[in-house]
Amino acid sequence: MESAKVNQDINLSDYNDVWVIGEQREGKIHPVTIELIGEAKKLASEINKKVAVVVTGYEIDEEVSKLLNYGADRVLYICSPLLKTFSTDGYALSISNLILERKPEIVLVGATSIGRDIGPRIAAKIGTGLVADCTKLDIDPEDGKILQTRPAFGGNLMATIICPKNRPQMATVRPGVMKKAAHVDNPTGVIEKVIPEITEEDITAKVIEIVKSGRRRVDLTEAKIIVSGGRGVKGPEGFELIKALADKLGGEVGSSRACVDAGWIDSMHQVGQTGTTVRPEIYFACGISGAIQHLAGMSESKYIVAINSDKSAPIFKVCDFGIVGDLKEVIPAMIEEIGKNKEFEI
Repeated sequence: MESAKVNQDINLSDYNDVWVIGEQREGKIHPVTIELIGEAKKLASEINKKVAVVVTGYEIDEEVSKLLNYGADRVLYICSPLLKTFSTDGYALSISNLILERKPEIVLVGATSIGRDIGPRIAAKIGTGLVADCTKLDIDPEDGKILQTRPAFGGNLMATIICPKNRPQMATVRPGVMKKAAHVDNPTGVIEKVIPEITEEDITAKVIEIVKSGRRRVDLTEAKIIVSGGRGVKGPEGFELIKALADKLGGEVGSSRACVDAGWIDSMHQVGQTGTTVRPEIYFACGISGAIQHLAGMSESKYIVAINSDKSAPIFKVCDFGIVGDLKEVIPAMIEEIGKNKEFEI
């Protein structure tokens, strides 16, 4: 089948509704999809549109049906045996064709490894622009355009971008930034199964074997407790303390960008505007001064606990609880106290 054709004669009034490109991995819906539904519902309510979720795969009917419980008006399930395993060609082409046929006004994609793969390809196939790694989305009250805000110039500026003359308006959104959609007990939405017109020849790359790495992958976006270290840990050995506290609390280890740049810890742990955006129940900022770029990635945490030897550090202006002291003294004391209390629970 030929690639989707781009329609050059665009009438903006022909485009309706807000779409979320849902993501599933091994048959399970990725949490970013629920976050995007929540944001899509907010945007749709401001422009009086409906919300649709597009999911691509095969034999995942039960998982797809769960999306209605988050308030989607419609779930478009692109179903084919050729789409059971993710492929860039198959997913991008199937979704592009559906967009050209149905004409959504806004399309949101998660800025995950899969979303960053297919998002630009979909935009190219349908002939529209794409704003990548958005951290904030709003509706312009004057004309209903979507205002897409993202970090620019290494996170030193925030740029708001619009798409005034083309549709759909597309954006990838960072996981962990948006609030998840609330669960709906009695959903009224519908599921529509779409059979795509694709062939094996459309999928140029074939998956021969899937080999999972033995290395544990850190998922900060799902962590309820994060213990992060900054320059104050003073070296890679300082993260042993950070890890010890995180393990004691059943949490994950985070880091500021400075520590990643210094080679003290892997980039998968980086929290901030140019790293991962998180919103855990508790965020421990250990030896982190509180630069605006870091705060942008964790300020939505329910509780922020700061530990820093500098009592004038900016982090103390935003934290819920602050401890002024040496990490090498404070963290071991915390670990010891937690160990004494057998009923300790967060």
